[in-house]
Amino acid sequence: MATLATTSDAPELARLQQRALVIGIAGLLAGGIGAAMNLEQFYRSWLIGFLFCLGLTLGSLGLLMLQHLSGGQWGLVSRRVFEAASRTLPLVAVFFIPVLLGVSSVFEWSHTDAVANDPILIQKAPYLDVRFFVARAVIYFAFWILCAYLLTSWSAGQDRGTTAVTQADSIRFRTVSAPGLLFLVLTITFASVDWIMSLDPHWYSTIFGLLTVVGQGLSALAFTIAVLSLLASVAPLSRFLSPRHFHDLGKLMLAFVMLWAYLSFSQFLIIWSGNLPEEIPWYIERMRGTWGFVAVLLVLGHFALPFLLLLSRDLKRHGGLLAKVAVFVIAMRLVDLIWLVAPNFEHHGFPLHWMDVVLPIGLLGVWLFMFARNLRSQALLPLNDPYFKEAFAHEAH
Repeated sequence: MATLATTSDAPELARLQQRALVIGIAGLLAGGIGAAMNLEQFYRSWLIGFLFCLGLTLGSLGLLMLQHLSGGQWGLVSRRVFEAASRTLPLVAVFFIPVLLGVSSVFEWSHTDAVANDPILIQKAPYLDVRFFVARAVIYFAFWILCAYLLTSWSAGQDRGTTAVTQADSIRFRTVSAPGLLFLVLTITFASVDWIMSLDPHWYSTIFGLLTVVGQGLSALAFTIAVLSLLASVAPLSRFLSPRHFHDLGKLMLAFVMLWAYLSFSQFLIIWSGNLPEEIPWYIERMRGTWGFVAVLLVLGHFALPFLLLLSRDLKRHGGLLAKVAVFVIAMRLVDLIWLVAPNFEHHGFPLHWMDVVLPIGLLGVWLFMFARNLRSQALLPLNDPYFKEAFAHEAH
């Protein structure tokens, strides 16, 4: 049985945790000042930050389930990052509380007078009901937290040598992950309708849920690459992590970038060609004025540039260069969320508020602090996992 040490003495993680806490406190203090100036805008900007952190967390949970189902060295060297991010779900649930407090400031359908004067909202009223909205959120978080708890607690048991240290016993991971991944996609789809699509209750898209799932997976994968690059010299990860693993992760990120672009263009093409009055205004609002330049930025920065860079085999095998591309992709994910959310509230000029940037960065800082804390509490690799031993039987050095 391997002797496992935690990574609490890794200076890279200690610095990340300290800097994240400083950024988080500064961002939240600035957000508190903004709330005193404009509480309504505070709630709207908080929603963007909440969705950004949620994407990193649920994307990691989905990749963790995928790793247990598919195996492979890429997932084994990344598993602790997935687990540490998944274990932040209780914190993300706390982040959701201000969204509930600001329902009336964020969601038009929560106003009874607006519903009474709108035939479409009258039809959607049974679903877009505040009490039902809260109940659905409780169900989502309960399911997500349960899955994360089971998978991460069993993994911690492997480290202690008490749980799932044989292949027969470790089947429990797949037993949870197989149906869990399916229901994760379904719950993310419904959550994306509740928390993003319903911001404009007249608009709908049958692709939007899957597009959200892919975007969250891309966020989590890019974040994982950045963390692995940061910790590449830390034992025991340094003994097993190789350029081949970065190459595999880079290819997977390229696939996610292409899938996001395909789904985004498919959604745009279907809605634009349909030209329906319930759908087309959503895109028109995001293509006029300065928002149109942001749309072009997303085409170039979220797809074209990462796509061209990730075609390079040499870049994908260089952890440091690949990490820079990954950080850029994460930044583009935030831009994409701002582009999805912010135009729902203002319709003149370029309505980006400073809190739309400061609050997401503040929440990300707090999230990163908790993530680093989680990662420092465990070994960087699941050395007692029987599949890990099998996969790396001839490669440890």
